[in-house]
Amino acid sequence: MIPAPKRALPPPLLSVNGVSRSYGKQLGCQDISFSVRPGEVLGIVGESGSGKSTLLACISGRLQPDTGSLVYDMKDRGPVDILALSEPERRRLARSEWGIVHQNPRDGLRMDFTAGGNVGERPMAIGARHYGNIRSEAQNWLEKVEIDLSRTDDKPKTFSGGMQQRLQIARNLVTRPRLVFMDEPTGGLDVSVQARLLDLLRGLVRELGIAAIIVTHDLAVVRLLADRLMVMQRGRVIEEGLTDQVLDDPHHPYTQLLVSSVLQA
Repeated sequence: MIPAPKRALPPPLLSVNGVSRSYGKQLGCQDISFSVRPGEVLGIVGESGSGKSTLLACISGRLQPDTGSLVYDMKDRGPVDILALSEPERRRLARSEWGIVHQNPRDGLRMDFTAGGNVGERPMAIGARHYGNIRSEAQNWLEKVEIDLSRTDDKPKTFSGGMQQRLQIARNLVTRPRLVFMDEPTGGLDVSVQARLLDLLRGLVRELGIAAIIVTHDLAVVRLLADRLMVMQRGRVIEEGLTDQVLDDPHHPYTQLLVSSVLQA
């Protein structure tokens, strides 16, 4: 029997090439290269100070790398070096094709807006103008993230931490971005709240076919959400591969230590 031909992989959505960033003499991250394809979820793990948050800040546009390039396949322009875009072009990209879910939802929400206003703001930022349609879509997303519609006109400061994080997710996904950056999305939440939030995230990411980059110290998070995994230590990538392979058969001593510490916890 002739074997079926292998399905060609889609071209990368984001290619990170040789990205480095230092803070004076202190190394943030050094010579990091990887790519993420459409619909793929990449997890980046490491202890505090490993460089994972610096890397995420560089590739999501919140921090300028010292060296390297970030090539993103824009929907209407094809591959471009993000670092060569003008500031208005970067802001539009962040509003339309990207989403950023912060560890602290207060960093990603407008606390003086209503819940519905928080979700509706992003469609308005890319041109939506019909108030009725915007409100209807906002309420649709509030339902998706399990926020009761009776809270549509309440402000996020009246919500629990878990509800604020779910609202931040709705705010980011309402425009159906192609790539979402997540920085410790379950950090600081109770275990039971984390479990519900992870189930919600996994369902939405798969349903929408979103590519995502998730930075976390929690191996259970990447085990559940990530297709591939990168392990960072002292600003460098020291191991990478398919998530289950890396976690079930870690090769680097540091990765082995991370996995064993979780098993013994």
